[in-house]
Amino acid sequence: MGSLRNYNFAESQTRDLLDAATILNFVQDKEAFHVLVCDRFAHLDTNHDGLLSYAEMLKELQCLRVFETHFGIDVKPEPSELARVYESLFDQFDHDSNGTVDLEEFEAETERMLVAVAIGLGFLPIQMVLEEDSFLKKAVDREFMTKVAA
Repeated sequence: MGSLRNYNFAESQTRDLLDAATILNFVQDKEAFHVLVCDRFAHLDTNHDGLLSYAEMLKELQCLRVFETHFGIDVKPEPSELARVYESLFDQFDHDSNGTVDLEEFEAETERMLVAVAIGLGFLPIQMVLEEDSFLKKAVDREFMTKVAA
């Protein structure tokens, strides 16, 4: 199915039609996916040591919006619950449990999470408002540009 771009200039946002194929095609384009993962990793690696600490990844983890509920209404969890969730998410990326995430771990877990999202979506398209710099938005943009170029 793929994506359908719908610009709403009054609200300055885009709504995109997204399905599993859009995400899976993005992840399966290993070269393009790797470039985007490297860019995101470099952006997060604020001390440029080639590793992501929990503090460096926290902003990215918060972008996952794990506490967003139906219709975009955010839940206000207890700070201790929030900390446990973010620590657990960080642990998912830290495959070797050394307290940092290297590029290989970051790429592997990002791919795993995107594939899980694709499986959850299935092949029936849904319309979503996507954050401008998210991997899902990058997948939609990639597909859109591929179709425009064809």
